[in-house]
Amino acid sequence: MSTVENASPADDSNPAEAVGIAAQDWATASASPQYRAAVEDLLGALAYGELAAFERLAEDAKLAPTLDDKAELAKMASAEFHHFERLRDRLSAIDVEPTAAMEPFAKGVDDFHRQTAPSDWLEGLVKAYVGDSIASDFYREVASHLDTDTRALVLGVLDDTGHGNFAVEKVRAAIEADPRCGGRLALWARRLMGEALSQAQRVVAERDALSTMLVGGVDGMAAGFDLAAVGEMFTRITKAHTKRMAALGLAA
Repeated sequence: MSTVENASPADDSNPAEAVGIAAQDWATASASPQYRAAVEDLLGALAYGELAAFERLAEDAKLAPTLDDKAELAKMASAEFHHFERLRDRLSAIDVEPTAAMEPFAKGVDDFHRQTAPSDWLEGLVKAYVGDSIASDFYREVASHLDTDTRALVLGVLDDTGHGNFAVEKVRAAIEADPRCGGRLALWARRLMGEALSQAQRVVAERDALSTMLVGGVDGMAAGFDLAAVGEMFTRITKAHTKRMAALGLAA
């Protein structure tokens, strides 16, 4: 969910000096069993994330104060479901059963959403803007090290659904009308930041193929991307979060 204020930390849809896997198409790159397994994990995690986002936005629409707001969230939920369908179809196209690919990530994603259930409309908007954007930042970072075909798909499903600008507009207006809610929402956003980063780190740590790709453990995979680079990646994600907080009118 990228906006002008919500620039992603890595937007390498066309790396200037692509090497290794990043310079190959899927047909070539998928000859590596380790890389294929990493992509299956990545697409499975993304697919379930998009399906959960659809469910959550549809649920959040019930908290909307106006019919226009409800319709806006319904439109965004529809966009998330379309992203899910693209990922599901891609998994099927590369001979991977979509449900099996998503299953390892369902509990983690569901736990995150249970632990960060919003109590009102504004908290729901902040969660969508902050939490979803952190996840998008993480996957964009990963995408810069994927084969050209998979990278195009991943970046495509991370396209802004419009929720970013919508959330910024509504939250800033609410704070202007009642400055007292700013402190509560800032605390909420900081909690979301911690939970979302923990979720991203678990995705890397718990899936061997994906973590191996990120630390450059396979020839040609994520060339030059070592453990220090992974730390730098999370630093960039944190900095992007600070910019989003400012866009919302909240202290980081």
